[in-house]
Amino acid sequence: MASEVEIKQRVRHFYDQVGWQTTGDGLYQNARYEDLRPVSRDYIRRCHLRVNRFLKPQGRYLLDAGSGPVQYPEYLTYSEGYEYRVCADISIVALQEARSRLGRHGLYVVADVANLPFKTEPFDGIVSLHTLHHLPLDEQVKAYDEIYRVLKPGSSAVIVNGWTDSPLMRRLNWLVRGMERVGSAVARLRGRKPDAAPAAEKADQKTGQAAAAVQSTAAVQNTAEKKDATGTFVRKFDAAWLREQIGGKMKYEIYSWRSVSVRFLRAVIHDVTGGRLWLRLLFGLENRWPRFFGEKGQYPLIVIRKDSSVL
Repeated sequence: MASEVEIKQRVRHFYDQVGWQTTGDGLYQNARYEDLRPVSRDYIRRCHLRVNRFLKPQGRYLLDAGSGPVQYPEYLTYSEGYEYRVCADISIVALQEARSRLGRHGLYVVADVANLPFKTEPFDGIVSLHTLHHLPLDEQVKAYDEIYRVLKPGSSAVIVNGWTDSPLMRRLNWLVRGMERVGSAVARLRGRKPDAAPAAEKADQKTGQAAAAVQSTAAVQNTAEKKDATGTFVRKFDAAWLREQIGGKMKYEIYSWRSVSVRFLRAVIHDVTGGRLWLRLLFGLENRWPRFFGEKGQYPLIVIRKDSSVL
C-alpha cells in the first residue's frame, strides 16, 4: 500500500514530467482532459468566470491552492483586484509556468494543500481548482481545514472539484453511450478509426499516472471500509460526504460550477445538433437552480465563508 507521501510524489512527478508540459499547439498535456472545441468554448469560459461571483473583488493576498500554471485566461481574472496572487503547488514546473503569466503579481510557494505553510488568516480570498481530488479522502478533509484556517474573517474561499458520484451524469449515461456509438459509426463511415477508449472518458475517470495513484489508494480505502462496514454502504465523494465531514466545522454552500462531464460534452454536444444553443440553455438552468445542479451535477462550486466574528 502506497503511503500518502509516495502518492504525493507520484502526483508531483506526473505534473512535472507530463501534465504541465506543452504540446506542439501551445496547450498543456493536461488540456487533453478538457473539452476545448469551439462548440463548447463559450460555455466553458462562462463556467470558469462563475468563480468571481463569490470572491471579494479586491484585497491584498489571494491564495491559489493547487494553482497549476494558471492555464486559462479566465483564471487570471480572479486576482485582478488583489495586490498579490499567492500560487501554492506541489509541482515546481507548474509554478514556473505560473510565473511566466503572472510575473511580479504572483508569489510562488512549493506547498502541499493539506499542510499549508502559512500563518493563520492572511488571505482575503482563496481559490482551489480541480486539486483536492488528487488527495485521499482523509487528506481532503485536512485540506478543507487548512483552507478555512488561512482564510481571513469576513472573506470567502471557492473550491471547484468533481464528485465521484454525480446523479445527473448517472441518469444521462444512456445518452452518452448512445451518442458515442453514433460517433463511432460516423467515424467508420468517414474512413476514420474510432477511438478504442475516448479521451473524455479517460478524463472523467481521472486518467494519468497521478490519478492512477490516487485511485489505487482509494481502492484500498474502499476495501477497508467494506471490511469494517456493518451494512452495504460504500463511501463516495458526494454532497452527503461533504456535509458529514465539514458541516459542523465551517459555513459552506454548494453551487454549480459545471453540471456535465467532459465525456458528456464530447459525446453529446456538436454544432450539427445545435450544441451551442443547448449549452446556453444549460448554463441558464444552472444559474436558475444552482444548488440543485451543484449537488447533482458533475462539478460543484463549494463556497466557504468565515464570519468576521470568528477569532
